[in-house]
Amino acid sequence: MSTAVFETNLQNLPLMTRGKVRDIYDIDADHMLIVTTDRLSAFDVVLPDPIPEKGAVLTTVSNFWFKKLAHIIPNHFSDLTINEIGLSDDELKAFASRSVVVKKLKPLPVEAIVRGYLIGSGWKDYQQTGQVCGLDLPDNLQQAGKLPSVIFTPSTKASVGDHDENIDFAKMESLIGVALANQVRDVSLQLYNEAADFALQKGIIIADTKFEFGLDENNQLVLIDEILSPDSSRFWAVDSYQEGISPPSFDKQFIRDYLETLDWDKTSPGPTLPQEILEKSAQKYQQVADLLLGDQTA
Repeated sequence: MSTAVFETNLQNLPLMTRGKVRDIYDIDADHMLIVTTDRLSAFDVVLPDPIPEKGAVLTTVSNFWFKKLAHIIPNHFSDLTINEIGLSDDELKAFASRSVVVKKLKPLPVEAIVRGYLIGSGWKDYQQTGQVCGLDLPDNLQQAGKLPSVIFTPSTKASVGDHDENIDFAKMESLIGVALANQVRDVSLQLYNEAADFALQKGIIIADTKFEFGLDENNQLVLIDEILSPDSSRFWAVDSYQEGISPPSFDKQFIRDYLETLDWDKTSPGPTLPQEILEKSAQKYQQVADLLLGDQTA
């Protein structure tokens, strides 16, 4: 397997921030460079072991969806290319496949989570309260069951090392305003529904996903960060899906399931992962990319 990229340090661009997975560099007043590393975040903790080529796969998958769904909402893509920003030849060779030049935007302080199936924290919430993020659901739903209708369940956006917090829609309205909250919800549902229909044709169920948004200089809503990748979504194979269990997944749920077997309190530092878990994870990331994009991943 190729050498994994845990952290980047570019020569000619100043580092703006190092997130859980992405290193972001300043280019000029209007642009920045996002480099998606192979770092793995689970339960909001950055684990010590990277997954080789994960960042390149995430970038390829996200870019595919950004282009496919651009008719719904503008995204963060810019006209500036990676060849025009002063990277060295070695840096271009090492990082081009995992990098994207984007517009500088004002990020919203919320994450837009859309759920089509009852799993993860939503399932835990439902078991305790009969609700998900304050939304009433019918009785007797099963783990991994398809919800009667797709639901929107926002959360706060945590800093590195902190945990995202599920919030109700009223809290989201108080954070960003009623009109913008409604727009984020409606756009998120439209993005999910179109993507889920496409993925289903490829044999993949998108159980849930999260989107992030920013505002441009005219306060217009823009889709940012990453979308519909194995890091931001739960992907299940149609042919192995069944209710009542946590279905086998193509995404980092596989890592979460392994971590749940450990005696770990989900705070930093995270545990070291066995090589076989890392390799199997890398295969799952690549597999979902191949299924979704077909020949475009070559």
